[in-house]
Amino acid sequence: LLAEARNAQNRVQKSAMKTAIKKFEAAAAEGNRTEADCSYKVAVKKVDQAVAKGILHKNTAAHRKSAMTLKLNKIG
Repeated sequence: LLAEARNAQNRVQKSAMKTAIKKFEAAAAEGNRTEADCSYKVAVKKVDQAVAKGILHKNTAAHRKSAMTLKLNKIG
C-alpha cells in the first residue's frame, strides 16, 4: 500500500517535471525570451525537486539543466 502511494506520488512529480521542461522547450523553439526565462526557472525548480525526492539522479539533473541553460542562452 505504501509502495503504491509512493509510486503514484513519483509519477505525479515526474509528470510535472516533464511538463515544465516541455513548456520551456516550446518557448525556446518560438524564440520567446521572456516566456522562456519564466518557464526555465520553473523547469529548473521542478528538476531540483525531483532530485530531492530521489526521482532523478543528481548528474542527470545537472545534464538537463545544463542543456536547458545552453538553449536559453542561444535565444539571445
